[in-house]
Amino acid sequence: MGSQSLSLRASRNKCRVSPDFFRTLVNVVLFQIGWFACVLSAAAGRPSLGAAVAVGIVILHLIQAPMPRQELFLVLSALAIGAVWESLLVWLNLVAYEVGVIVRWTAPYWIILMWGLFATILNVSLRWLRGRWLLQTLAGLVGGPLAFYGGQRLGALEFGNESVALFILAVGWAVLTPLLMTLSVRYDGYARR
Repeated sequence: MGSQSLSLRASRNKCRVSPDFFRTLVNVVLFQIGWFACVLSAAAGRPSLGAAVAVGIVILHLIQAPMPRQELFLVLSALAIGAVWESLLVWLNLVAYEVGVIVRWTAPYWIILMWGLFATILNVSLRWLRGRWLLQTLAGLVGGPLAFYGGQRLGALEFGNESVALFILAVGWAVLTPLLMTLSVRYDGYARR
């Protein structure tokens, strides 16, 4: 009888979900909610709705961070990088947006906010990519264009020349993903103490 209860207790302990796993799962789910909210609301001509969701997720992320100042600097850095990169894509006529553009030839506010949203996964669900430069590059090379292609298919943006735009996006994200991962190591608001 005693060995059975020990065995049952041991199997229960194996089934427990670690706090890190739960945090990672919530992080991924919130990022996806924010991504779809931004893209679908922009496609529907109401980008402020998705932008509000993205801001809310970023604020929640910062509140939960053990070192919010570090994480805030990472988010602000990603926003600045995103504003420059996305505006360059617009200026080169590779990507066009119908809604949310405040200043002509610049990226709309909702796509820039998505960079802050992306920063929320760097120190949590993408932490495993640290030090893996090749995987970071490959993730950007594939993930960046796929995200834009998905956004285009959902009606949030248009490509000037689709094949050229996707190529430039792939190259850009192959460089920007390792850059952002490097910044996430330097400004890690979720580092274990």
